[in-house]
Amino acid sequence: MGPHPAVAAIRLAVRRVLHDVLNHHCAQDRPEAPLVLVACSGGADSMALASALAFEAPKLAVRAGGVTIDHGLQEGSDLRAAEVALRLRALKLDPVDVVGVQVGRTGGPEAAARDARYAALDAAADRHGASAVLLGHTRDDQAETVLLGLARGSGIRSLSGMAATTGTDGRYRRPFLDVDRQTARTACLIQALPVWDDPHNTDPAYTRSRLRHEGLPALEKCLGKGVVEALARTAQLSRDDADALDGWAAEAEAAVLDEAGALDVAGLFALPAAVRRRVLRRAVIAAGSPAGSLFARHIEEVDRLITAWRGQGAIHLPGRVGVRRQGGRLVIRQG
Repeated sequence: MGPHPAVAAIRLAVRRVLHDVLNHHCAQDRPEAPLVLVACSGGADSMALASALAFEAPKLAVRAGGVTIDHGLQEGSDLRAAEVALRLRALKLDPVDVVGVQVGRTGGPEAAARDARYAALDAAADRHGASAVLLGHTRDDQAETVLLGLARGSGIRSLSGMAATTGTDGRYRRPFLDVDRQTARTACLIQALPVWDDPHNTDPAYTRSRLRHEGLPALEKCLGKGVVEALARTAQLSRDDADALDGWAAEAEAAVLDEAGALDVAGLFALPAAVRRRVLRRAVIAAGSPAGSLFARHIEEVDRLITAWRGQGAIHLPGRVGVRRQGGRLVIRQG
């Protein structure tokens, strides 16, 4: 008799990602076996991921290790991180790192913790020469991300949610984006894997927690089951559309950019709005405006220099970047 369906589902998801990592590794002609790390908080999603990695990696001659991050935001967090490391070692993962981080305040508590976590994961991957880091985001997490993007009105790119592969050279992999949270929890139960439920995940002070425990249940009560699956499908469809528009914008930028780095206003005006605004965003980021500080309202202001020109002055953007219209050109400069 085969494994429980929940266990089989998580193993299959990890196996597919490991095959992709292995193929990419072999294409680089690297002689040693690739190392794949799992980022594990001790919660059900990441423990299910760690167990599947421990089971599948040896069959493919892939080395498997783990990293757990101590954010230092709760009393006893260092002890919990050490306990998670013991669980990972019990699964025969090696190496296993416990990394403590200092969480700043930029962007709010959730964003600051995320930034600190990814910086630590990047450092761990570099230190060990890892080919990939697996993250335990599930289909439910994807649905929450889509709703948060919708609420912020940030456009189609934010509706595309999390990509299955991100980071430099495809470092971060998310095998569980087609796996629901309950499947991961069931897999832990079947395998008698101890899990830790982070109290921050139920703390109403956090936006994602309120969405998880109040917003999504309310939507399902109103619209019926299947909301999470529909939102996950929306993410993939939006990602496909956004990728196509980004590609179009890259080609259009080359056509309207002159040798001095200015943009031709007439050429921009002829473009569809969705493409034109992407060209403008690419240009101001290239000039030094930080992508994380650049919002839709900033690009709309720049766009009005093209579509609603009334002789207005320069637009000042984050990163000390200025945009002004001069002689049929948009001049974008920092300083």
